[in-house]
Amino acid sequence: MLFDQNLSPRLADRLASQFPGSEHVRSVGLERADDSEVWNFAKEHGFVIASKDEDFHQLAFLFGPPPKVVWVRTGNCSAAEVERLLIESIERLTQFEEDPEAAFLVL
Repeated sequence: MLFDQNLSPRLADRLASQFPGSEHVRSVGLERADDSEVWNFAKEHGFVIASKDEDFHQLAFLFGPPPKVVWVRTGNCSAAEVERLLIESIERLTQFEEDPEAAFLVL
């Protein structure tokens, strides 16, 4: 999973056992990248994008997967709350990743 700028960079480390290979955009040099650059990086490297940014919904609608997009619609909340949401949603996230037709998941 590739965590977008609007999510805590700590999530990649904190969720490493549940989502191995996860990265934050900062750790891959995309801290100032626009959405299309993040989209292309995720597509090229096989990541699912996790973001609070509604723009990724539009990109997923226009282009379809890959990459797939998880839209975290929690509003203002702590990294711990996002972490808990993702852990509680592991089954849904796994089904989403395995579905070749799925492009977008709202949590």
